[in-house]
Amino acid sequence: MKPLQPDTLIRNPVGAPVVAQVVAACDAAQLWALVGDFAGFDAFIPALSHITMTGAGIGALRTKFFRDGHCAVEQLNSRDDDAMCMTWTTLYNTLGIARLWAAMRVEALGEHSARATWTIIAEPVEAARAGFEQFMQAFADSALDNVQRMLG
Repeated sequence: MKPLQPDTLIRNPVGAPVVAQVVAACDAAQLWALVGDFAGFDAFIPALSHITMTGAGIGALRTKFFRDGHCAVEQLNSRDDDAMCMTWTTLYNTLGIARLWAAMRVEALGEHSARATWTIIAEPVEAARAGFEQFMQAFADSALDNVQRMLG
């Protein structure tokens, strides 16, 4: 009998990145406080009813609960508050996403202006391929539009 070997179901997705950006009329720290809060995406994504966290810092898991009954479990891969950036990976979801990696970055554009960039690379499960990229783009754009409205 062959011994068991280390294995994993986690692998990075392959595909064209979906990029959403917004410029907010506030300083970069204020924008980062909103979009850089891994546990707080429900503040600007109305489709989320709430988020629960397991652990803290790198490796922490967030479970996003959607109002329509779906959920997604994501792991924080990296975070740099000084550079105002973080990355995460979806580990489990009921949304038809096979693999997803995402990054959020904030950069100062001046004293009272900052840009948030949300980059997503995702692969749908086979049955969800039609319109997947457009759905992901619309979802990210809508979320960041809400950020802009919230911060002026």
